[in-house]
Amino acid sequence: MALKTEIADISGGANQARVRAHNERLVLSLVRRHGSLSKAEIARRSGLSPQTVTIIMRALEKDGLLLRGQPIRGKVGQPSIPMSLDPQGAFSFGLKIGRRSVDLILMDFTGQIRDRLHETYTFPTPGQIERFVTAGVARLTHALPEASRQRIAGLGVAMPFELWSWADTLGVQREDMEAWRTYDVTEALAEATGLPVLLQNDGTAAAGAELLFGNGRSSADFAYLFIGHFIGGGLVIDSTLYSGPSGSAGGFGTIRVGGKGGERISLLNGASLHLLETALSRSGGDPGQLWDNPENWSVAGPALTEWVNTTAGCIAEAIVSTLSIIDFPQVIIDGNLPGNVRTAVVRATRSALEGYDLSGIRPFEVSEGVLGHNAKVLGGGSLPIMARYLVDNKVLFTSPATA
Repeated sequence: MALKTEIADISGGANQARVRAHNERLVLSLVRRHGSLSKAEIARRSGLSPQTVTIIMRALEKDGLLLRGQPIRGKVGQPSIPMSLDPQGAFSFGLKIGRRSVDLILMDFTGQIRDRLHETYTFPTPGQIERFVTAGVARLTHALPEASRQRIAGLGVAMPFELWSWADTLGVQREDMEAWRTYDVTEALAEATGLPVLLQNDGTAAAGAELLFGNGRSSADFAYLFIGHFIGGGLVIDSTLYSGPSGSAGGFGTIRVGGKGGERISLLNGASLHLLETALSRSGGDPGQLWDNPENWSVAGPALTEWVNTTAGCIAEAIVSTLSIIDFPQVIIDGNLPGNVRTAVVRATRSALEGYDLSGIRPFEVSEGVLGHNAKVLGGGSLPIMARYLVDNKVLFTSPATA
């Protein structure tokens, strides 16, 4: 089956005055998805009348959300004027709380990272995170011009759910992580920063970032795996991020795969960075570099080669299990990995898949993500912008009750 090369456009606009706000979100969403569009193209894709589109685009341009491009003259008729999102139209903060590090970014309306802060630790505590965020938001806000500060939509948080349950794997005492059980992240950070705060599972948020800003824009359906301290991911179906009732659909980590000794293990214990961290510690290497500089490791040799091959073999088995249930035409693999390591994992996964009988499974493509260690924090940063300006996608900005 050929891969889908064009995702379906958002539709369902209406001309009634009572849905003006929805139609404005619809126009902004279409422009974001396609980069730039003319009035005629927006009317055709949305189903709105040209007159309604004209009124909405003028209002959005006046509000500083749309930017007028240079007229494109054709052979006949009036020139076409493409409109694009104004990068200065809105800003948001994205926060990624990881098991070994935390990142805070300031993101503009187009998803570009304007500034960032990074910190590593042995394990996260609520107090440490709150201090980091409070100081970081103040610092990054102060660097913005006064007019831009009024355009900050909020703070989006991407983090693993039930952090307290990972103490054993992190190698720390359970009481060290127990404070997370009763800590209300959204309430605490909203009080500390004065901003609206939205929360999403980190793997789901990363998949959302791939959908909004990465290779996911060219595919309506894909399974997404993100290799972090523990492997996770998300599902995109009909151009919509699907997180399920609890917000954790597509986590992948609990899929059972074959271990080295033939025993069945969870994917997170066969294809995660904590395994490479352990191998480096045992061989006298520096595991800290995995978190301090995720874009440029100095890791090489047998430890890395073995980890890549083991990870790829486990991922290949998980892919077969996943596609036996839902026939995704594309599987995207990304992670807190340098580009060359990600490429090696994808190549090794493709090679491992050649050893499987794929009868009954539709043809699919395994490809690389493009956002790397920025995926989770960009996914977090997109939550306030989605909530405030784009077509309502409840998966992207609703915090599950179980979080």
